[in-house]
Amino acid sequence: MGRVWRATDEMLDRQVAVKEMRIDGLDPEDSRTRRERTLREARATARIDHPHVVRVYDVVDAGERLWIVMELVDGRSLERRVAEDGPLGVRDTARIGLELVDALGQVHAQGVLHRDIKPANVLVKRTGSRQAVLTDFGIAAIQNTEALTMAGMLVGSPDYMAPERVSGRPQGPPSDLWSLGATLCAALGGRSPFSRSTTLATLHAVLYEEPELPAAAGALHDILDALLKKQPESRPGLHELTDALRAIATGPAAGPVAMARSASVSSCRPGRDSGCWSFSQPPSPR
Repeated sequence: MGRVWRATDEMLDRQVAVKEMRIDGLDPEDSRTRRERTLREARATARIDHPHVVRVYDVVDAGERLWIVMELVDGRSLERRVAEDGPLGVRDTARIGLELVDALGQVHAQGVLHRDIKPANVLVKRTGSRQAVLTDFGIAAIQNTEALTMAGMLVGSPDYMAPERVSGRPQGPPSDLWSLGATLCAALGGRSPFSRSTTLATLHAVLYEEPELPAAAGALHDILDALLKKQPESRPGLHELTDALRAIATGPAAGPVAMARSASVSSCRPGRDSGCWSFSQPPSPR
């Protein structure tokens, strides 16, 4: 949503990214909605101070145009990275997943739902540890604020949209985790596991079909399968995901990280974790 420019902040002598949002040519109601959504994106992002979330510096309001001045990330989107260089390996995908889970912990703690996690909205830095940065909070939902939707529009990317969003059911942190699961599948296999030839077919797949997990999922197979459960309460929580992804991202090469619902519920935190899960690394074959 909007065009992004590379620019120079002449006052502070630094490179920035400037996202331009044009609202000319829209009818008054849609213009108001677009303006409010742009301001909401800036406010939602400004709430969050995290190395894996793009930083917002300022908003410039020039009547029929709005600009969000943001941190310039020297890198490519995950979508472009996969298109140009091919799918990622299991360990690199786990590292990106681990960084995004860490970011979502802060995002959700601030009462924000991203609602549009997809490869195009994940930037991967070119240098250093190739950190992932979550960007584009254009359709984010902020706790205790009204929803903003242009008339007749289901806003989001169908391939990465959680089933509860498609069906109009209540959303929460598990909805972002579902989108994360589809995004990690795309990193491994080049596309969402629900991508079909038409939008209607894609939405049907999201609602009713089992995910087509990438053949290269390897150790991530069970984690991805758990993230893409149709029912939000059946998906794992952030803490469990962190442990499982870290085991793959930093541990020795091994088989799939097994996931099973925990027999004990004493570690569950209502309102914080979307499910109670235990993770274990299967023993190496002898």
